[in-house]
Amino acid sequence: MDQHYLTPLFAPRSIVVFAGQAGEPEALSSHARALLAALKAQRYQGSLQFVDTQTSGTLADLAQVKADLALIALPPAEIAPAMELAARMACRTVMVLSSGIGAELAGELHRLARREGLYLLGPNCLGFQRPVLGLNAGAIGNLAEAGPLALVSQSGSLTAAMLDWAEKNAVGFSSVVSLGPHTSVGLAETLDFLASDPHTKSILVYMEGISDARRFMSALRSAANAKPVLVLKSGRRPEGNEAAQTHSSAIVGSDDVFDAALRRAGAVRVKSFVELFSAAKCLASRYRPVGKRLAIVTNGGGPGVLAADWVNEIDLQLGRLAPEAAAALRPQLPELASLADLIDLSEDAGPDHYEAAIQAANHDRTIDGLLVIYSPKVGGDALAVAQAVARCKAAIAKPLLSCWMGDASVGEARVALNDASIPSFRTPEAAVGAFGNLSQFYQNQLLLQQTPPPLTTLAKPDIEGARLVIESVLAERRKVLTEMESKTLLSAFHIPVTETILARSAHEAMMIATQMGFPVALKIDSPDISHKSDVQGVVLNIMNGTAVRDAYNDMMERVSHLQPKARINGVTVQQMARTRRGREIYIGVVTDDPFGPVIAFGAGGTMIELINDRAMELPPLNQYLARRLIERSRVAETLGDWRGAGAVDMEVLEQVLLRVSEMVCELPQLREMDINPIIIDEHGAVAVDARIVIDSAAQAIGGRANAYGHLPILPYPARFEQVWPMRGGGEYTVRPIHTADAQMLQELVHNLSPESRYFRFVSSMTELPPAMLAKFTLIDYDREMALVAVYKERHADEQGEITERERVIGVSRYITNPDQTTCEFSLVVADDFGGKGLGSRLMESIMDVARERGLAEIQGLVLANNDSMLRLMRSLGFTVKSYPDDPDFKLVTHAL
Repeated sequence: MDQHYLTPLFAPRSIVVFAGQAGEPEALSSHARALLAALKAQRYQGSLQFVDTQTSGTLADLAQVKADLALIALPPAEIAPAMELAARMACRTVMVLSSGIGAELAGELHRLARREGLYLLGPNCLGFQRPVLGLNAGAIGNLAEAGPLALVSQSGSLTAAMLDWAEKNAVGFSSVVSLGPHTSVGLAETLDFLASDPHTKSILVYMEGISDARRFMSALRSAANAKPVLVLKSGRRPEGNEAAQTHSSAIVGSDDVFDAALRRAGAVRVKSFVELFSAAKCLASRYRPVGKRLAIVTNGGGPGVLAADWVNEIDLQLGRLAPEAAAALRPQLPELASLADLIDLSEDAGPDHYEAAIQAANHDRTIDGLLVIYSPKVGGDALAVAQAVARCKAAIAKPLLSCWMGDASVGEARVALNDASIPSFRTPEAAVGAFGNLSQFYQNQLLLQQTPPPLTTLAKPDIEGARLVIESVLAERRKVLTEMESKTLLSAFHIPVTETILARSAHEAMMIATQMGFPVALKIDSPDISHKSDVQGVVLNIMNGTAVRDAYNDMMERVSHLQPKARINGVTVQQMARTRRGREIYIGVVTDDPFGPVIAFGAGGTMIELINDRAMELPPLNQYLARRLIERSRVAETLGDWRGAGAVDMEVLEQVLLRVSEMVCELPQLREMDINPIIIDEHGAVAVDARIVIDSAAQAIGGRANAYGHLPILPYPARFEQVWPMRGGGEYTVRPIHTADAQMLQELVHNLSPESRYFRFVSSMTELPPAMLAKFTLIDYDREMALVAVYKERHADEQGEITERERVIGVSRYITNPDQTTCEFSLVVADDFGGKGLGSRLMESIMDVARERGLAEIQGLVLANNDSMLRLMRSLGFTVKSYPDDPDFKLVTHAL
């Protein structure tokens, strides 16, 4: 059961092919001819059978053929019968090679696949390659060389171009999968397989769209947690939404949201086909950078400066040798031009000079990557320098990139660099950009590791009060909240707002303003006016009662003229916020299809759309994510000690963002929101204006409705935390796992007896490999759950001081099976806590979670000689059966 469910598709041991009548090649489709040619020209060592459904015998005879995978390249009318026949042959997976099949027929094929228990790649698929198996199952070109890269593409033509490029650049692939529209096994499922594929070290993705954001994010986060993932997506500049009801919705496009989603998933987005190729060169070298400081070794100041400029342009840092490293290097290079920013060698620098510089940068811990630039010089030897760089590679653990400029005189040198698996580029900018992609992967991994709770540890918000406001507005069949209602919602979540009172006459406005104290601001209050400034519905800095009366009358007359059909509630009066040292920012929320809500942050005020400063993050947020969100905005540069104004209170600003995150998580009806401006200074923050758009139906991402079904990333499920008494005294906490538990989980495994480790992992390993540890601790709470039992141990030091230390003493886990109705469990308990009831409690708790998730059955494999686990299963009511695929195991199941 540990084998991935798509293994029969992408690593089949036996294949049956339906491609028409082999004796009549002129009658075959172009896809069938291409498939047959590819299969017959390859090195696939598994069982390969060709079946002609017209002439091969009776249905009973054909059913005797058994295979993991069926390849179908037939006319549309013959596909369904071939799939039914494949099911009778005990095939578990099917690939349909075709194009131009519409959504209606594709839907029928999907339903047929589900009915027959088949995983269907296609229709409209151009096939896949698994070079490590010698398998070329498709029409996308010659079989690629084996290598560590996987390519998944929603474009057949781009896939073919990538393979052609790879053949000439000595780049190999573990898998190449060409998807198309309406395929059943799609991008998410393929990523899920590649995440656990041992032959795949890095993943390249070309995509045009997704249908299920939750499933896509789940698979992408899993894959990016295990290995680098780079994504090229088409459609970067869609038309803006002219009907946007908030500033945030007007300035945030779906492409911006996609960027935020990829960043949060730990993947990296590239912006062009050329950049994807550049990234492929680096990933093929298996580099995993640890930062963004790039050192540049060059024999020409001009190219080095170009590279340094691009380093600054894409938000990298120029790696400079530490003083002691520079001092040690200088005597070895008497002709050295400079060490200030670049390692600028002389124009006459030869192989020895480059080797010395590379070794110095490699040993310098302040440098994360190295770019070597060579400019052809009269009398220079480009090949000898390249060979020297190649000799250095074996001893270098950090990314090493090269740029041999020119053409005719450096051709052999580039070949030598490619042969040594050193990424080689023709321009400094391309080389720096490629390193930038690797560095961005590292930065996004830090975001991926964050698993914030839905609610902060701040004062509890009045969620029920906020919901009452929303229900009353929806009862009036309105979707846009007035400023008063919007500020009430903010106050329910403890976001500071300016005092705002509604006046329904000029006399009432004058009295309210006098009691508040001047100066005041007047704002039109209407559910039909999205942007008050568009109708001159805002007057600021009013200094006395007479001016308030006149401003009220003038505003009502203006608005009635500009918006005669608008419903006018009156005018709000609020005291002017002190802004002499404050900065105006905005925080917004938009709802994207398909990713759901996203939080935006940037410069605020009346020119918000003109300034167009936006940084985005998917909820939920924690303090780390909130700080990174602020740092990505342009307005962040003004939040410190800027132009005589003191630094703003960053902690308060982060808290406001956390409060907005709470609103998004707890109020699924929230569709759009502007808090603009928020005035922030060293004393705190206050929201001056707010506008909120709601809707009655909670939008469930991927069709799965639950407490946080509207979010693409589920928050930490704190509701499953429970404290239980331990048999024999003491207590322990059962709670969901999170990334900070990695070290404690490793200690649990390390301290298990050899027998216990073997019973759990069917392996003699003494500790979890890093990839497995990451997979076990960073989980998707939507499709899996892991509960840890945490016990606080007390230790006394030599002075008698008592300290407490948390320890994980047990773990139960389930992973949802592909059928989405059953799940597979695992359980382990520390040896020294056996017999204390932990196993029963952990199993009952994980079953409760699976039951809440809506799963129907929990199942698992237990070694037949693991008597204690089998006794526990029987005591919990599990059914114990023989496992037909392996007699060493028992299959245990329990209905939920």
